[in-house]
Amino acid sequence: MTGKIRRRHTMPHGAEWRQREGTLFRLWAPAHQAIDLVIEQEGRPRRRRMASHPEGWHEVLDHDVQPGDRYRFGLTDGTLVPDPASRFQPNDVHGPSLVVDPDAFNWTDGAWRGRPWAETVLYELHVGTFTDAGTFAATIDKLDHLVSLGVTAIEVMPVSDFPGGHGWGYDGVLPYAPESRYGTPDDFKAFVCAAHARQLSVVLDVVYNHFGPDGNYLGAYAPGFFTERHKTPWGAAVNFDGQHSSPVREFVIHNALYWLEEFHLDGLRLDAVHAIVDDSPVHVLRELVERVRATITDRPVHLILENEDNLASRLARVTPGNGADRYTSQWNDDVHHVLHVAATGEHQGYYQDYVGDTEKLGRALAEGFAFQGEMMPYRETERGEPSTDLPPEAFVAFIQNHDQIGNRAFGERINAIAPPEAVRAVAAVYLLLPQIPMLFMGEEWAASTPFPFFCDFSGDLAEAVRKGRREEFARFPEFQDPEKRERIPDPEAESTFRSAKLKWDEIETDPHHAVLAWTRDVLAARRQHIVPLLPSITRAGTARVIGPSAVAVEWRAGEAMTLVLEANLKADPQEGFTTGEGRSIWLEGDATGKALEPWSVRWILTDSRPRAV
Repeated sequence: MTGKIRRRHTMPHGAEWRQREGTLFRLWAPAHQAIDLVIEQEGRPRRRRMASHPEGWHEVLDHDVQPGDRYRFGLTDGTLVPDPASRFQPNDVHGPSLVVDPDAFNWTDGAWRGRPWAETVLYELHVGTFTDAGTFAATIDKLDHLVSLGVTAIEVMPVSDFPGGHGWGYDGVLPYAPESRYGTPDDFKAFVCAAHARQLSVVLDVVYNHFGPDGNYLGAYAPGFFTERHKTPWGAAVNFDGQHSSPVREFVIHNALYWLEEFHLDGLRLDAVHAIVDDSPVHVLRELVERVRATITDRPVHLILENEDNLASRLARVTPGNGADRYTSQWNDDVHHVLHVAATGEHQGYYQDYVGDTEKLGRALAEGFAFQGEMMPYRETERGEPSTDLPPEAFVAFIQNHDQIGNRAFGERINAIAPPEAVRAVAAVYLLLPQIPMLFMGEEWAASTPFPFFCDFSGDLAEAVRKGRREEFARFPEFQDPEKRERIPDPEAESTFRSAKLKWDEIETDPHHAVLAWTRDVLAARRQHIVPLLPSITRAGTARVIGPSAVAVEWRAGEAMTLVLEANLKADPQEGFTTGEGRSIWLEGDATGKALEPWSVRWILTDSRPRAV
């Protein structure tokens, strides 16, 4: 008989329940000489003065505090604040924190050893809108759908506790506490167990570049957590490189380890790391990846970046044949942009640097980054580093994600703004690309529901967000009319949030049912033909421009095999392709001769090994 599986991450801050000893509380509050621990037991508050230690730490071991008790920290001005490392906030971000015993959960995934990155098909979902209930428990009920689709890994949008009843999660303020409206920490762990039981990996989106504006009390007792020396789109930067930065770095690095160890997650996606400014000798991103790789050695851990700067060096494979020594992969916005403009013809904002540039289309598909150090006019700066030495699996390819849908004024999906044949063509490209594909929830059946930006602030902050959202689009020609701007969904409205909830009954009717069947078929083709090749595709491919929006790309797979993509991504036929000799993997549209018809895609595998006589 095997013993109970326990998973606990020990950290230098927060509340640590110790069986037979009580609970140890630690808080870094250098701005206060005295801090009180305020315990709420049976509705009655009880205060304990915490011992002060060097460098701003306060600590107390309370023998009577048990799991389930609520607590806050009392500042010298009388303010009561939650624990910044709270494991759970039953009454949202302004309420008391809850003492949690991580050992109490009964883990059932002891045999899980993870899945290799090369076979990954990612599926990004938002817990609050994936189901009508919007909980971890309800999400479990849909896991079999993902398995039958061909998904191997779920990428969960941020669950760190954020203010209000709904939000995207990128304004979280308590990064260790799962959002209470989604469920308890044990509910999230049960979701992970259920996913692992179905051979699904779980990756969590985490935000280390800023804290949200509502419920962030760090500045009240640890002002050194932030610095005015660096600026971000959200204001003062998190202090990773100045005075007092050591506890800040540890807070973030332990958060990464906490999710990976205590929740047995298979990876993290780090949001907008280009906004993490660190001028110290060892960048916090480097320290974080080294600590994770050194700590977790019994299974693959997938660390994914979002990085507008296209820094290929963060993805470098230092030891040949050793997989990802540093970060595993990066969301590849360039692939999204080249395929989006091909399918839609849109040219506003950053799309203007991709429209009509077939060289960039071929380069993004073959090499990963379209910008590898060249000037990007929209950003008015040079962008990127050479990426040809990286394997294709160092990039995550997609045609939809929460940003690219939700940052539109009305949150329209690509199937609402592009012809079906165009969407199928670009999907046939990215879903079979040697890069790692990612679908956004509902994409597999061309969901009719939008995914607009939504949040749930109050007072002046809510009005500022509402006003700012409309002003953001005022510079676009199509929103010059104030009346049209007023039709942009109110991000604070409950109806905006509700509009994003998937309608699962759609999959029973066409055209959604047919799109779902198509997606299953193309992912089955990927599993059968592309995944076995990926270990032998170790470098970028080569691209050839055939005509406007028409390219041919080849990747060498070992000594003799070549994977070939031929794509005509426009509404006109294009001549100049090959005869399509080789083993056909996928044909989309009319793609059988030297001339490809509009919106046609051909995937072929050639073998130059001598045939036996």
